[in-house]
Amino acid sequence: MRNRYVDLLRALAIVRVVVYHTTHWAFLTIAFPAMSVMFALAGSLMAASLDSHGVRAVGRRLRRLLPALWVLAAVFVPAMLLTGLAVDWRLLYWGLPLLDPPSNAWGALALSAIWYLRDYLWFVLLSPLALPLFRRFPIPTLAAPYLLLVLIEFGVMPAHTVLKDVGLYFGAWLLGFAHHDGMLRRLSWRVLVPCVAALAVAGAAWWLTHPGPRGYDLNDIRLGNALWSAAFVVALLGFAPATTAWLECRAGLLRAVTVLNSRALTIYLWHMPIVIGVTAVLPLGMAARLAVVTALVAVAVALFGWVEDVSARRRPVLLPVPHTSRRVMSPLPVSRSSRNVPVGELATPSVLSPEPVRASTR
Repeated sequence: MRNRYVDLLRALAIVRVVVYHTTHWAFLTIAFPAMSVMFALAGSLMAASLDSHGVRAVGRRLRRLLPALWVLAAVFVPAMLLTGLAVDWRLLYWGLPLLDPPSNAWGALALSAIWYLRDYLWFVLLSPLALPLFRRFPIPTLAAPYLLLVLIEFGVMPAHTVLKDVGLYFGAWLLGFAHHDGMLRRLSWRVLVPCVAALAVAGAAWWLTHPGPRGYDLNDIRLGNALWSAAFVVALLGFAPATTAWLECRAGLLRAVTVLNSRALTIYLWHMPIVIGVTAVLPLGMAARLAVVTALVAVAVALFGWVEDVSARRRPVLLPVPHTSRRVMSPLPVSRSSRNVPVGELATPSVLSPEPVRASTR
């Protein structure tokens, strides 16, 4: 069974990431804070994996995450070594990116998106401890990353980049826990609307009064980003539609959503080198650049997307086909006031998406 609404959110998020990196349109970070949405969806599915497999879920998630990174490293690390990158023990981080792996000047730009995998890995490792703590003390646990971020932003405590990102994005991951456990769906609109409004107003007030070097690009405004993104996540998951039949009836859109989910990690890893290369080599206008980037990302998906199938222990295919014959589970199966079954265990296909349900289970 699949949660098509979750699939749709992830597809929109990965498209937004590619468009943003190609165009540098700052308003996209406000219109759809894609990274926090992706972390929230990943957190929901990590909770489902832990419920199904216990701490073995960590190994399963790493198995889904790392092979695609290793393929990328097999291409770019030798190229960087041939163009000035020093041989160093820190090259081991290309195998397990607990910290940013080393790169040379051009590699630092082309491979800058690796930070997401670094944070994702840390959040996966923290989850076996964070999930039971969240279930015992949900509000204090959820508030902790935001409090940490406040302390960092106001200079009360210095912090490494990884710790700063825990403050920025781990709150969204924990909101994913809340989504999996059905907490957001059990809240009435009388509670959800004021929560969303308060978070959005606080976030907007901060980023409007604290613009970064690129203006209102939320990637430069951590506290505003965290609060504004939390409002989006709570709204998107708390007000999930009761049915996605409209999506099932549109074969072309459903196929696109399926492909984007099945190849989300490949798209994410390869789009930045493509964007940097196209920008450096071809003096194109914005529309033409976006078209060329899209075409080359499609080529990368054709060349390397099968790695996601292998790491998920699926039969490798060029492009996945949506399983429309299966019954689609609604994100909101019963009334908001009842204690519904969590939807976090529903299946989707990549490491940036949920794992398949196996006898019980991105």
